[in-house]
Amino acid sequence: QVQLVESGGGLVQAGGSLRLSCAASGRTSSSYAMGWFRQAPGKERVFVAALIWNGGSTFYADSVKGRFTISRNNAKNTVYLQMNSLKPEDTAVYYCAASLSGRHDYGPSYHYWGQGTQVTVSS
Repeated sequence: QVQLVESGGGLVQAGGSLRLSCAASGRTSSSYAMGWFRQAPGKERVFVAALIWNGGSTFYADSVKGRFTISRNNAKNTVYLQMNSLKPEDTAVYYCAASLSGRHDYGPSYHYWGQGTQVTVSS
């Protein structure tokens, strides 16, 4: 089992920045990838970014490429999502997830999920 706890969400003006954190505990050594997904009101949950533990490769949705950065602190078992140049359309609940295998951009590949943190970007 892997437990994930997100933090860092909040209200920010367009053009601003936020950094989300995802603290992992439990059998984290079994994880293949860590990902961030988001779900806007009335919409499906979508992939935002992923980081592969072995090697550190990162992947991003086109909508956030160049603005968001996923990173990790191995000593703290924590994954971050630095979000810059935020736009109102980035408003959503952001979820951290851990995958044991499978496609890094595919929600069902992720076995463990955090509770989510709200990000609201005002225009």
